[in-house]
Amino acid sequence: MVNQVEKERDTDIGFTHEDFAALLDKYDYHFNPGDTVAGTVFSLEPRGALIDIGAKTAAYIPIQEMSINRVESPDEVLQANETREFFILTDENEDGQLTLSIRRIEYMRAWERVRQLQKEDATVRSGVFATNRGGALVRIEGLRGFIPGSHISTRKPKEDLVGEDLPLKFLEVDEERNRLVLSHRRALVERKMNGLQVGEVVLGNVRGLKPYGAFIDIGGVSGLLHISEISHDHIDTPHSVFNVNDEIKVMIIDLDAERGRISLSTKQLEPEPGDMVKNPDLVFDKAEEMAEKYREQLRKQAEAKQQAEVAEEIEEEIAYIDEEDVEVES
Repeated sequence: MVNQVEKERDTDIGFTHEDFAALLDKYDYHFNPGDTVAGTVFSLEPRGALIDIGAKTAAYIPIQEMSINRVESPDEVLQANETREFFILTDENEDGQLTLSIRRIEYMRAWERVRQLQKEDATVRSGVFATNRGGALVRIEGLRGFIPGSHISTRKPKEDLVGEDLPLKFLEVDEERNRLVLSHRRALVERKMNGLQVGEVVLGNVRGLKPYGAFIDIGGVSGLLHISEISHDHIDTPHSVFNVNDEIKVMIIDLDAERGRISLSTKQLEPEPGDMVKNPDLVFDKAEEMAEKYREQLRKQAEAKQQAEVAEEIEEEIAYIDEEDVEVES
């Protein structure tokens, strides 16, 4: 009699307990590694947290996955009952529990931001947190970045840079290879370039001599005086003309902001070919006068180029009109 009543009751309700269980299975969400889901903090643990994401079992996020930065305690990042996005890091373990990550979301978004900053050719600032034999280490948007020694523009020893805030430009942003390479030199050169012009004479100090040329410090940034731009006369080595710490006048002949390079010349300042070898003081005395002649030559070349472009446009326009006339006659 009782069984008959239960059957009738189940019939009245419309479905059995088995039907209800089947319905739960039908609408059970399937969570896969790589998905981003919303979750609510269920419980904070000493080295992690339990997160309700709507699965049968609360998911778990270990403390090392809570942030792209180092975290000492879960409550630095999460609060009880807080709802936010989580990344599913691994599939269910033997207990049916998923492992989550916030760090992976921050990591992906950080790479997206630095790619955009590189696209905009933005200058960023970051403090050096460590140095090694190859250069210095910084963090950009939480990502670890590297400044090669050749792109550190300072007279300080590298180890003294720890804690110093530096302006930086992007050299390489490669998420697949986890390579974020930056340049301090490019940032300084770009800032300095804003106040420099091709054809300008500047005062500088010889900071280094190489077989291929001399590095000249001009207001805190380095420019290259290539051996071919020292004099119209042949020079075997820059050492035969300059000494380190010499103060000289040079003329800017090229500004390459993208590569962070300033190209210099004393050859273009020679009143007579070979004067940099025979009488450098005369070259420096006449520097502004010779630079003005150089700038005038650049202006004439620019005007000639502009006139040639205008003439070419006129010829193309005439040819177009003639072609239209031929089509009309046809």
